[in-house]
Amino acid sequence: MPCGRFGANAAWLRLAVLTYNVLTALKRLALPPELHSARPKRLRFLIFYTPGKLVHHARRTLLRLARSWNRFGNWRGAIGLLPMPARC
Repeated sequence: MPCGRFGANAAWLRLAVLTYNVLTALKRLALPPELHSARPKRLRFLIFYTPGKLVHHARRTLLRLARSWNRFGNWRGAIGLLPMPARC
């Protein structure tokens, strides 16, 4: 455990379990079959560490990627399969 205090350890454990569940759902619902057994470090370098820049212009927020969209072939299917957040 990361700390000697019980409350901090309990919070850390709950956060770790939540992260595990979200990554498992992402792998099973949105990613191709060859990434179903991928470990978090591999997912981090393939998907999450993507160079990009958020640009705020004309009341819009855009994501400008450093490389072409073809490099992110896994993302196309994943974005389409993930459920959209509910609007208030």
